[in-house]
Amino acid sequence: MDIQLRQDIDRFVAEHEAAFFSDIARLVAINSVESEPLPGKPFGEGPARALEEGLTIARELGLDAVNCENYIGYAQIGEGEDYLATITHLDVVPVGEGWKEDPFTMREREGYIIGRGVMDDKGPSVLCLYALKYLRDRQIPLRYPVRALLGANEETGMGDVEYYLANYKAPLFCFSPDANFPLCNGEKGITRGRMIAKVPMENIVDIKGGFVSNAIPDKAEAWIRAEKVEPAPGVAVERQADGLWHLTAAGIGGHASLPEGTVNAIGVLVGAILGQKLAGEQEAKYLRAVSLLCEHPDGSGLGVQADDGLFKPLTIVGSMIGVEDGRMVQTYDSRYPTNTSGEKIAAVIREKYGEVLDCTCDREAPPFYMSLDKPEVQVCIRAYNEITGEHAEPYTIGGGTYARDFSNAVSFGPEHPERPTPAFAGPIHGVDEAACKDWLLEALKVYILALINLQQVDF
Repeated sequence: MDIQLRQDIDRFVAEHEAAFFSDIARLVAINSVESEPLPGKPFGEGPARALEEGLTIARELGLDAVNCENYIGYAQIGEGEDYLATITHLDVVPVGEGWKEDPFTMREREGYIIGRGVMDDKGPSVLCLYALKYLRDRQIPLRYPVRALLGANEETGMGDVEYYLANYKAPLFCFSPDANFPLCNGEKGITRGRMIAKVPMENIVDIKGGFVSNAIPDKAEAWIRAEKVEPAPGVAVERQADGLWHLTAAGIGGHASLPEGTVNAIGVLVGAILGQKLAGEQEAKYLRAVSLLCEHPDGSGLGVQADDGLFKPLTIVGSMIGVEDGRMVQTYDSRYPTNTSGEKIAAVIREKYGEVLDCTCDREAPPFYMSLDKPEVQVCIRAYNEITGEHAEPYTIGGGTYARDFSNAVSFGPEHPERPTPAFAGPIHGVDEAACKDWLLEALKVYILALINLQQVDF
């Protein structure tokens, strides 16, 4: 790597460090969880506000900015139809419970920033805007214009990118800073389904847990009629009137694609109900299937495990439980390799447990894989290794990013699961979501170098 270029990138990042984190805080302050659509705001008030704030930051940095009807927006440098892009998102998942302080007020502790979205994906969004600012300020010759796309619906449906690709020309190549470094060139398939009880509710009056389809819940509750209920590990019990008991289970939440280290609160709750024989005979049959789902994230409990040798093995988690039309409904989120599918997973569950439940496949996104031989992929990998001095190799993931929706794209940092983090630093989609400041600044340098070198690729 050119020494003078590296020194200049280092200098730029140091000069803008304070402003960079200040701009992240501006975005974190906006609760951008999807809500009911409003006129001109297809994903609700919060995502629209966050998108406009992101575009305001872009304009303050001297970039051209366009709002695409509040579905998505972009900042741009350069002119021309054929362009390169980064793509991040400004919507977030609900905060859940257990935060030590306000999740929408960014705070710092021991070199980390903490707040909903600091890592997923408001921090990386600001990274991309500052990377474009570098190219603009330094007047880097642009063979291809560059856009920093800012989405508003990644967490709950990706209707933003669907709208964009239906109305705007796709980039020649884009990368999504919404995964781990060094580079992800493949993503598992994603399916979401529902296990709908056929059996009536007996002793259970109500049950609920989870708040979003792609997260493992850290809290679940049930209201049960019983003579006596004992507290259980992870489950608090409160006696109410008329023989009704309120059970509250606590777990350790996290992203649905990364169940290792989490504790599913629904599984904790159901385990206590079954262990004390609080459910009626028919309810118990259904809840045993729910327990097998929640307690075995490799799918072995339900018999849907799969491994193709290309991706890591299948994962499946119970994400939300509730009551609809007098029947219990458990949703699940599975990340699967190439030798199975969402329909196959649902069919196996129906075959094994069809007596007590129906199983639907509500969403299916097949796996994708990008060849490592492509020069644009190699440019990104080299940029990471040159900045960090590492010799890291690309990988595949179970998470789903925008990259799967484009014909030529990869996900590219900025997370580092291989690096140790303090106990107070929570994960994406979890309580006290945190990001290391030094790692974000390092990522900014990687993205600047990658965007400079991508200008030399023949697309």
